[in-house]
Amino acid sequence: MSRRSGGLIGVWAEQQRVAQRQREGQHQAVLRQQRDAERTQRSYERDVARMQREQRAAYRQQRDADALRRTQELDQRVALLGSLLAAGCREPAFSVESLRREEDVAPFAPGPLGEPVAMPNQRFYQPQGAWTASGRVQAEQDARARFEQDWYAAQAAEARRVEQLAAYRSAYDDWAAARRAEIRAHNGGVDGTVAALRGGEADTVVEYFTAVLFASTAWPEGFPREVSAAYDRSGRGLVLDWDLPGYDVVPEAKGVKYLPSTDQEKEVPRPVTQRRALYRDVLAQSVLLAVWELFASDRFGALDQVALNGYVGGVDPATGLASRVCVASVAVERSVFDRLNLELVGAVECLTGALAGRLSAKPEERVPVEPLLAPDQVGSDVVVQGDGEEPDLLAMDPIAFEGLVAELFRARGLQAVTTQRSGDGGVDVRALDPDPISGGSIVVQVKRYRNTVPPSAVRDLFGTVQDAGANKGVLVTTSKFGPGSYTFANGKPLTLISGTELVDLLHQHGLRGRLGSGAPGAPGVAPGASGVSGSAGATGTTGTTGTTGASGAAGARTAVLAATPASASVEADDDFNLLGMVWSGSVALDVCALVCAGNRVLGDEWFVFFNNPATPDRSVSMVAAAPGDRAAVRVGFGALPERADRLVLVAAVDPEVNPDADLGGFTEAGIRLRDDSGVELDRLVVSDGRPGETALVLGSFRRRAGGDWDFVVGGKGYRGGLEELVGDFGIEVE
Repeated sequence: MSRRSGGLIGVWAEQQRVAQRQREGQHQAVLRQQRDAERTQRSYERDVARMQREQRAAYRQQRDADALRRTQELDQRVALLGSLLAAGCREPAFSVESLRREEDVAPFAPGPLGEPVAMPNQRFYQPQGAWTASGRVQAEQDARARFEQDWYAAQAAEARRVEQLAAYRSAYDDWAAARRAEIRAHNGGVDGTVAALRGGEADTVVEYFTAVLFASTAWPEGFPREVSAAYDRSGRGLVLDWDLPGYDVVPEAKGVKYLPSTDQEKEVPRPVTQRRALYRDVLAQSVLLAVWELFASDRFGALDQVALNGYVGGVDPATGLASRVCVASVAVERSVFDRLNLELVGAVECLTGALAGRLSAKPEERVPVEPLLAPDQVGSDVVVQGDGEEPDLLAMDPIAFEGLVAELFRARGLQAVTTQRSGDGGVDVRALDPDPISGGSIVVQVKRYRNTVPPSAVRDLFGTVQDAGANKGVLVTTSKFGPGSYTFANGKPLTLISGTELVDLLHQHGLRGRLGSGAPGAPGVAPGASGVSGSAGATGTTGTTGTTGASGAAGARTAVLAATPASASVEADDDFNLLGMVWSGSVALDVCALVCAGNRVLGDEWFVFFNNPATPDRSVSMVAAAPGDRAAVRVGFGALPERADRLVLVAAVDPEVNPDADLGGFTEAGIRLRDDSGVELDRLVVSDGRPGETALVLGSFRRRAGGDWDFVVGGKGYRGGLEELVGDFGIEVE
């Protein structure tokens, strides 16, 4: 019993030892897992701490770099101000000869029209195989018939090509002659300016030398360019009041530091004595540079002496009102000034010492000096410009006008300079938009016209943009543009600015200008607004009522639209309305109108499209679209013939622009009903287009009893284009 009991106890004890070892192993495994987890956590925390340190270091480096960049910008600004006179004197002087234009006219380039139509070769018209004699005879006759049909078709196509080529050549010759005449007229004006300057004509002298200051590229951004000038013909002296920059032109901060403790940037103030001294030096440099530019640009002996008074604007602390104070004045003879080495002089010492001029001791406090000579003190033979009145853009000197346009671009945040050398390719101002996404180079042409700018000028600008590799072209005029110009510019990187829009832009940016006596002129068509496109495939009438030709040169569209008066040029009439078309999508459409009795057009002359822009009584006419519209029709419902009971509006894909397009992208379409002055009265919804269709009836205005007109939505589409559509209204299309 004892041995059996001892054996059982031994087994039990062994089991207990095994269980204990298992528990200890499990416990050790748990401890190992805990230690591994702790090590992993400590490693993670170290990585996070390192990343945070690196991020803090990178953040601080970035903030330090930002502060350094701002400091460098301040240093560059101060360096620019300090070298204003020396840098300006190294610039080439303005010359009136740089305004001349070369008679450079693009050569005649007919393109595909210059290639003859290939005639069919009879060798490729062999009879088809036949087993019988009669079959072979018939096959030979069929082959001969096919050849003759293709040969006559090719002959007809060649005749049309020759006719179109002759028309294109004639149009080119007219354009080239007009272009040469324009260049010669411009150069003749330059010759007249030179003669007037040599003769000392006071108005020309003032306009020329004020334009020199306006057109200069030596002045940094933010410097004002207001001038009042008078010319003493007997003494050959020019007297100017010239605006100088304010005290804020010198940066108040000397540098920028980053403070890690507060995570803020702190501007280090510039010492007051240093800022005052620099500002006084800038004023002296500005006066000397302006005098240098005047003398350097005088190659006609017009100036023997110059008197210049420098003014700064601001608020008078005594009255709280805006005022101008003279802070610098100098009167110098040319012989004295030419002896100076302006690149090495101290500006303040030169102005107040060598030239015996006057400079305010405290210009930052607007302490004035007495002008040595004012424009109104030089005698009776005086012409004053920029004396506070709005300058007349129509009468402004061309050079000054170009300078004003360049100043407008600079006021809008762009870099802009007037071209000062011959061979400028027709570019008057070159601008650069620094925006990295939408910016780029811009070429600007300036037209000081009184009549409507012809579409040829817009085409010339587009050619200049392409030749110069510019991103955009801008045409600025004192007059207005016709629908032909807007039609050509639509979809191209071109902007057209009419006279009234130019005046508005000038006033928005603190610049001055008016048109004529100051009375509001005829409003121009908004830039970028699309004119009415031509009708698809229809270019002329045959003379048979209801029959319209379907062939012709694409250039006819522009020619006809150029003769169509813009809606803005027509005096507002309460009996007329404007129907403005809007739609989404990029497809080019021709919008047309048909004056009908029932479902039949009254006649060919009552189908209004690009080659017939108005009905005989002008109750319906195509006009340039108002801002926001893509096409427009002007309608006098009360002036329509009594027999007409509906006006149908239709749209078709322009096959010349989008030959493979359909109306699948014609969506969100509508008609904006406006009064004749352009005020929107209502918006009428029309049907969207459908894939596969190339023409669509938008809707019709229908006469009701009592003379009222209602609008009925259309929606019928056509796969055969405008030709099929107008056929439904009784017009045969050949």
